[in-house]
Amino acid sequence: MDADRLFDAFAAATSFTKIQQLFAQLCALLDIDPYDNFNVFRRLKTVLNDWRAQKLWSLLEKRAEQKEYCHQKACECLSVLVIGAGPCGLRSAIECALLGAYVVLVEQRDCFSRNNVLHLWPFVIQDLKNLGIKIFYPKFCRGSIDHISIRQLQIFLVKIALVLGVQIHDSITFQRLIFPKCNENGIVEGWRAEFYPSRHILSDFVFDALIGADGKRNTFLGFPKRELRGKLAIGITANFVNQRTLAEEKVQEISGVAYIFNQQFFKDMKEATGIDLENIVYYKDETHYFVMCAKKQSLLERGVIVEDNEDVSLLLSPNNINQEKLCDYAAEAADFATGGNLPNLKYARNHNDSEDVAMFDFTSLFSAQCSVRLIERCDRRLLMSIVGDSLHE
Repeated sequence: MDADRLFDAFAAATSFTKIQQLFAQLCALLDIDPYDNFNVFRRLKTVLNDWRAQKLWSLLEKRAEQKEYCHQKACECLSVLVIGAGPCGLRSAIECALLGAYVVLVEQRDCFSRNNVLHLWPFVIQDLKNLGIKIFYPKFCRGSIDHISIRQLQIFLVKIALVLGVQIHDSITFQRLIFPKCNENGIVEGWRAEFYPSRHILSDFVFDALIGADGKRNTFLGFPKRELRGKLAIGITANFVNQRTLAEEKVQEISGVAYIFNQQFFKDMKEATGIDLENIVYYKDETHYFVMCAKKQSLLERGVIVEDNEDVSLLLSPNNINQEKLCDYAAEAADFATGGNLPNLKYARNHNDSEDVAMFDFTSLFSAQCSVRLIERCDRRLLMSIVGDSLHE
């Protein structure tokens, strides 16, 4: 396979593993060292003449020319470790690469499997277009569409990260920071990390900045969180297979219907199905994605929640949820909300190969009290930052 066809295959790839494999093959064919992050993009744009590649190079060069990047020298002396290959982790890695830093990203999974759909603000849509998303995903935000599945967004961002020289390692978990110390020769070693599996090649990687993008679980210490708790709110997300039939295409999305604005709709739903909701949203993307807030009494009456409990963590614990009845509940809500016009509602599968439906606590919101810390040990400084759900759920 020649270089142009290999790039086309890379552009079309839709799995995390396949994208990395094809990029490695492309670099090998073109005699580009993928670990020479400062020169990966420079070499690619001089040897790849595919029209799609040339259009991408033009967009990325225009972005890199912005004065904030100082010709990619603003952070050329920094090494950065990013934890997590979610949208925020990948976008942070891309930004660091544009600033000229040496960037390594680690992700504990080896696949992208999050079907849930993100609503995008206009400035985010423009940012992604400026990075070249339409080259890889031509259907992105056509017309009035303003959303994308998390998985599709990750697929795009990981390709841009690789092209810009970001080193990506999957199936590796960040465990803890290793503080600087003097070695046997009296030389102070810099900041490192402990990973699982142990003895990974990155165990010797010394970095100056650490970005946490590993979601709510946030493995970093030193970022205390405050909880904002409101009245009980139980959220349900559900993803159904999109077979892309004409009948499915005709079904209108629901950008957001709330009880206080359309009481009759929700009263009719309750009377017809016994399902009592506060609101519901429906987006059509790679899947038919629904998110809704359900009232506790309705969930108890339908047998979705087995036993009532004042403690929300116990109320929504897996042992207190009837998964089969949860599936029925969400499917009936989706069917009613779309007027029965989505034929054959079949659940998409999640990363556990189970029906992609989940129930969770919307009641509380956790927000970090700070986003950046600068710490120093043995005259070695480390800039730490958290982004995404690690910063604000």
